[in-house]
Amino acid sequence: MDRYELRRQDYHLTEDHVDLQSAYRQFFKTHCDIDTVRAAEPSGFDKSLWERLCAMGATTMAVPESFGGDGATLVDLTLVAEELGRSLAPVPWIDHVVAARLLARLGVLNSPEIVQGTQIVGLDPQQVAPTGARLIPTASIADHLIVRDGQNVVKLAFSTRPARVDNIGKLPMAWVDPAAADSRVVLAGGAAALTEYQRALDEWRLLTASALVGLVEETMTIAAEFAKTRYTLGVPISTLQGISHPLANIAIAVQGGRGLARRAAWFLDNEPEERPELAPSAFVFMAEEAAKAATMAVHVQGGLGVSAEAAATAYLVRARGWALAGGDPGATAVRIAHIVTARESAKA
Repeated sequence: MDRYELRRQDYHLTEDHVDLQSAYRQFFKTHCDIDTVRAAEPSGFDKSLWERLCAMGATTMAVPESFGGDGATLVDLTLVAEELGRSLAPVPWIDHVVAARLLARLGVLNSPEIVQGTQIVGLDPQQVAPTGARLIPTASIADHLIVRDGQNVVKLAFSTRPARVDNIGKLPMAWVDPAAADSRVVLAGGAAALTEYQRALDEWRLLTASALVGLVEETMTIAAEFAKTRYTLGVPISTLQGISHPLANIAIAVQGGRGLARRAAWFLDNEPEERPELAPSAFVFMAEEAAKAATMAVHVQGGLGVSAEAAATAYLVRARGWALAGGDPGATAVRIAHIVTARESAKA
């Protein structure tokens, strides 16, 4: 038996994992209630929350020790992402840590400010490389942006940050034209550089999938608590099959998405060439399930659920918007098809 055989089938959390997730769950519960989320909607960013999160070590943990970080695994990062999604935290943690890890793999992470999060770095997470101007989910707040430009991976900076555009995910999203950047530095080029960028795209989709797991689980909790206290014909509506069965389906989606994300994280860390379809599969699955689950949660609450001030509505718009921040999820599904087809053709 090789040393990985059991771990390929067993993705339970260690005590350290549980402690890590509990710490971040308590952090977001303390510092990011629904009022904090609503207050940040005009900009898509809560600077105070970001500074507290960085002080907790959430950015340094993701960076390799050789670059001044703590060398956390991707499984560790999925746990933080899950709690970020549970609270709808208005901070660019996923984009920042994925971009910082990409810079480290390219050997150009030479800024302690990026490692510590005092300077924010984002990236273009679209699966299909765009040409010209493109929407980037952190562009209105990032100090640096990492994009693909032809065969090169390029770092951009603007003396005046691009103006935020309103979006359903309530993100600090803006249009970016690489040709209009005040600073343009080619970090690496060629096939090897683009391979590392693809790894960053896979990590972004993996962590976004984990964030959607947390989002969906909290959405389910909101709906279930409402259903237990709302009565019709003398019984809680939670006892009705039209309510209880859809809520059970949401619980199944949460567990399925969580297991898939953790499995994908383990393979991406340890055997990245063995199952490259897992990370994008977790994203495609949760992109679809999150929208369905959040819609159902709104329906459970009836007229209250569709009101603008309802928490369920805040979860619904982000369930749809976060998955679209990296472009059409269908493009990721096409990538999965290409991976599986190539593997099966090689076997044949």
